[in-house]
Amino acid sequence: MHILMLSDVYFPRINGVSTSIQTFATSYLNMGHEVTLIAPQYPQDNGNAIGNGLTVIRIRSRRLPFDPEDRLMSLRAIKRLSPQLEDMGLDLVHIQTPFVAHYAGIWLARRLGLKTLTTYHTFFEAYLEKYLPMVPGHWLRGLARMYSRHQCNDVDAIVSPSHQMLARLREYGATTQAAVIPTGLPAACFDGSTVSDFRAAHGVADDAFLLLYVGRVAFEKNIGFLLDVFEQVADQVPNAVLLIAGEGPALDSLEKRALRRGRQQRIRFIGYLDRAVELPTCYRASDLFVFASQTETQGLVLLEAMAAGLPVVSLASMGSLDVLRDGEGAVISPPDVTQFARHVVALAYDSTRLHDLGSRGRRYAATWTADNKAREMLSFYDAVLTQQTGDDTPRPSAPAAKAGTRLQVEKD
Repeated sequence: MHILMLSDVYFPRINGVSTSIQTFATSYLNMGHEVTLIAPQYPQDNGNAIGNGLTVIRIRSRRLPFDPEDRLMSLRAIKRLSPQLEDMGLDLVHIQTPFVAHYAGIWLARRLGLKTLTTYHTFFEAYLEKYLPMVPGHWLRGLARMYSRHQCNDVDAIVSPSHQMLARLREYGATTQAAVIPTGLPAACFDGSTVSDFRAAHGVADDAFLLLYVGRVAFEKNIGFLLDVFEQVADQVPNAVLLIAGEGPALDSLEKRALRRGRQQRIRFIGYLDRAVELPTCYRASDLFVFASQTETQGLVLLEAMAAGLPVVSLASMGSLDVLRDGEGAVISPPDVTQFARHVVALAYDSTRLHDLGSRGRRYAATWTADNKAREMLSFYDAVLTQQTGDDTPRPSAPAAKAGTRLQVEKD
């Protein structure tokens, strides 16, 4: 099978969508399928990237003045790729994001006579309120619901990372067939090797009780809640340190908040970590993972932490409800700062329970492997393609593209 993916974000832009695309594509390629991805060209890119069987077609893009991390692709440039795409033997179109990628994907699919799927990665209803506080919340929620409903009903199938997110889409009025398929964990997440110099490299004492947050440092991630929790934890656990790994629009305000409270020595902001080496090492060097986001469509980072044997204390809302099982590597807290802090303090002084949670979490995370989830997605692809024939006979794959086929990026 040859899958065409379109996304408004991909590496070097680091976020959950980029990770999901890479994880699924790697498994597909290992299973003998082909993947072509259309994604923005970033200033640090050098055009198309071809490697490990994955063709990434980089499209000329513009900077967004209100969001310097993301880019706006040229829709015309993508449309002009259709003659070359016709020669690649594509089987279906999988749209990953709802901006230019969505409308380009719909246009290409209709032009090429292909089925379309979309993965609903982001809970926009909650997201918009964090960035447009001057606009009445009910207006934003209504806009997000209408926008999501139209896009979901514009494709042949929906993929939701969690049952809670799919339930919301049904409430919006999305009627398209759907499947719940979260992103799985690559085998590297289960590497149990240890590296001893991570703490020293970041100025963290060997005897510190190290709390870790990993993810985008954005307002919707509710990191301010974690700072409030740490205020109480720090008073009761003298050697506690909070490490925040990631970058984003809330970074400056959170750093100033830590400074005002005199906690800048015990709250460290260390930026993005390389996923291949630094991030796994960070997980293994930490004692406890803390998470408070209530807008996740999945919460993949929670599974990553547990796969590394790192216990979790977290709120459970939306997608994280699908991921977390109380006692299976995690302690679920109500959305109350004091109660959350009590859970953290209790684990800081109970090494036996902390170790047991880590072991249980590692076993639990092993049920979420990337290859298992990729097989679920491929089965859903087959179900969508079978509908095209009008019977129960699976649709045969289109002819593979000729070896060495490579697209040229069109310029405006």
